[in-house]
Amino acid sequence: MRALPRPLIVIALGGNALLRRGEPMDADNQRRNVEAAAEAIAGLAARYRVVITHGNGPQVGLLALQAEAYTGATPYPLDVLGAESEGMIGYLIEQALGNRLGDQPVATLLTQIAVDPDDPGFAAPSKPIGPIYDEEEARRLAVERGWTVAPDGPSFRRVVASPDPRRVIELDTIRLLLEAGVVVICAGGGGIPVVADASGRLHGVEAVIDKDLSAALLAHALGADVLAMLTDVEVVMQGWGTPQARPIAHARPDELRRMEFARGSMGPKIEAACRFVEATGASAVIGSLAQLPALVDGRVGTTISNRAASAAQAG
Repeated sequence: MRALPRPLIVIALGGNALLRRGEPMDADNQRRNVEAAAEAIAGLAARYRVVITHGNGPQVGLLALQAEAYTGATPYPLDVLGAESEGMIGYLIEQALGNRLGDQPVATLLTQIAVDPDDPGFAAPSKPIGPIYDEEEARRLAVERGWTVAPDGPSFRRVVASPDPRRVIELDTIRLLLEAGVVVICAGGGGIPVVADASGRLHGVEAVIDKDLSAALLAHALGADVLAMLTDVEVVMQGWGTPQARPIAHARPDELRRMEFARGSMGPKIEAACRFVEATGASAVIGSLAQLPALVDGRVGTTISNRAASAAQAG
């Protein structure tokens, strides 16, 4: 009798898996942080089929700055820089995981994500990329480079268009890899943003897709059993930053949609989790990378499911 396949988990690594806020964007820091991420993920590989996505905001912003430093050619567009960052970060994760998983194969797949060319996100840039600046320097760079900048905590960052993900172009290839027992690293940085013309041909666009929304789309398309979104906080807080703040251990999507969350940080994760749970009936978890096994088991962090206890039952 053929054994049932292991359940499938899609893991969305937050930017802190590669660079912590304020850290220099050098290779040594990224390798050190990736090693910690790989250690946590490797422990799940015996229990789950694993698909990994990751952020790329700092990296794609750095690549854009490096490209502009060379005046001998037109700077590469964001879709090309997104592909570069997928390869760079995927390599680091692939190597670190491969060193821990032995004979289990790991592969990085450059992944295109189709978006709507008429998406309102193109008219209202909102996705932060690159390093942080003080306000004076950010305003100067906005004038010099034609950027849009916006506050990011006490600092400022460049923001670019962030259209909604619609379709994973390489979905069938990802399925083939999973069927072959491969741990797949894909859709990094939200995937390479592309649009289809009238003839169906794909073209890159100037944008960065939110990685959590792409992870939710990917997890839904693959029929994942769990979507795990890892960040630098241990649990989702209702009323974060206020005296009334309290942790949310469990919640249903309808409960979360009645609450307010920061648009630039936790908001997209909550939206992604709600979309996945509403579309599939499966569970999503949000919490700390350092607590990944316990998070997936529902012992820490925040679990979102249609069967969850009321958000009033905070941990």
